[in-house]
Amino acid sequence: MHDVNELYDLWKIKCINDSALMEELKSIEGNDAEIVERFYKNLEFGTAGLRGILGAGTNRMNVHTVNQSTQGLCSFLNDKYKGDISVAIAFDSRNNSYIFAKSAAGVFAANGIKVHFFQELVPTPMLSFAVRNLGCKSGIIITASHNPAEYNGYKCYSPQGYQMTDDEAKETYEYIQKTDMFDDIKKMDFDEALETGMIELVGDGLIEDYYKRVHSCAISAKDCITAGLKVIFTPLNGAGNKPVREILKRIGIKDVRVVKEQQDPNGNFPTCPYPNPEIRQAFERAIKLAKTGNADLLIATDPDCDRMGTAVFDGSEYKLLSGNEVGALFTQYILSQYKEKGIMPDNPIVLKSIVTSTLIEKIAKRYGARTISLLTGFKYIGEYITELEKEGIENSFIIGIEESYGYLIGTHARDKDAVVASMLVCEMASYYKNLGKTLIDVMNDIYNEYGAYLNKVENFTFQGAAGMKEMSGIMSGLRCSSPDTIAGLPVLSVTDYETGDRVYTNGRAPVKTGLPSSNVISYELPNGSQAMIRPSGTEPKIKIYITACESEMEKAQILYNEISDDLKKLMKVN
Repeated sequence: MHDVNELYDLWKIKCINDSALMEELKSIEGNDAEIVERFYKNLEFGTAGLRGILGAGTNRMNVHTVNQSTQGLCSFLNDKYKGDISVAIAFDSRNNSYIFAKSAAGVFAANGIKVHFFQELVPTPMLSFAVRNLGCKSGIIITASHNPAEYNGYKCYSPQGYQMTDDEAKETYEYIQKTDMFDDIKKMDFDEALETGMIELVGDGLIEDYYKRVHSCAISAKDCITAGLKVIFTPLNGAGNKPVREILKRIGIKDVRVVKEQQDPNGNFPTCPYPNPEIRQAFERAIKLAKTGNADLLIATDPDCDRMGTAVFDGSEYKLLSGNEVGALFTQYILSQYKEKGIMPDNPIVLKSIVTSTLIEKIAKRYGARTISLLTGFKYIGEYITELEKEGIENSFIIGIEESYGYLIGTHARDKDAVVASMLVCEMASYYKNLGKTLIDVMNDIYNEYGAYLNKVENFTFQGAAGMKEMSGIMSGLRCSSPDTIAGLPVLSVTDYETGDRVYTNGRAPVKTGLPSSNVISYELPNGSQAMIRPSGTEPKIKIYITACESEMEKAQILYNEISDDLKKLMKVN
């Protein structure tokens, strides 16, 4: 642990000209617990880049931690690549995102790295597209995705357009740790860098190319014109407003109402403090608007527009579809359409995360598609698509799915894309509306055919240094002792993704997962039920992913409750 008081005193000296940070530092004087929390460690740089609470301190998101990470990234890039190097920079609507983006651009420029800078907030997948389209060696977007308003972050991308791999992030972090965040930072004024050409503003041409690529992923756009779908959309005060509305207009969705209070960029998210389309609170204003005129579909995108959630009227209320359900619907729709139109590629492949429902695998199998489960983190899906591209068989890729509302259709990006997901969910809803069905009707048809799959995620939050220690203790305890039964069901196998070992309880020889190491433990139960436990990569939480499979949803709910109760006892949490 750093000497927190020495660091605190140093910051009061170094930040003397930053009135906002100085005021904050003075406000915690004498508060030992607060000083420790802000200075006990540096904000860690991992495969998701930086993510933290805004404020003063080494364990906070501020211009100094951003500049330090950027300087370390510059050193990594300049040592790894020779010749001309460029990066792309984007930002979302969060507080200080634009300030951090401009500051980072000045650091890149001072280090001889050309910057392609987006002039206004754009979705994360557009940054991914730009990195590849412009031949950049890296890219960053200043965003904390769906975290609460007090957070911001710094996502970092590889030349292939997906977020940094574990090895790249580790190597970059080593450079960052060697960089003094006050004395080792090279800087250039943003306007000066513009004049010299070290910073170049991204033009409308690239954005138009992105729209064209997304639009090309439409399968049956004529249904969008004939169905007369009524949509209510909320960008949750984030980056999705312009791109989602633009792409819906291009496929012929004319009746789109936008939630006015959540339309314009606002980093405080005043009507939705937790801007996450996975939760019902994010849809409250959209549901209220729907009462003034029925809608077939409600759509919400998170602040950086890489996650998309949807709600459908079930006859009495608007029901939120889970990420697993939307993933299953997408898989069923795309594959059935490809088969019907005779355009199914050779060796079709569906990619999903290990915590995403196995129902998707069943649907894919029916249509002759192979499902490949990868570690949580969309970069693994992006990396796999890139390997397919190298082999010249990228057309085999059907869809990438993460249960946390992340989807990618098409190969234009290497990250989840809420713009293309919004387009496809409207096209899909239009298609089924022409058949007299809602998406809930279709989901029920899927359950009737394949069985009732109840997939839910439970989160347990641990704050501060003590919380991180407790999380580590829970995972260690699970590795030391595995249960024989969960919810009265025998545990068929235990998989520790950290070691890569899958151990069976029936005497079958252990096998390796073949995946990179990850802090995840999985318990396989009979009939497709399972439970997975993993610490979040972006928040101080442990997540439990439960799949309960039964013949009926009511029975699945009972089984789910029993699995959940046993896991909480196992972890010793409430």
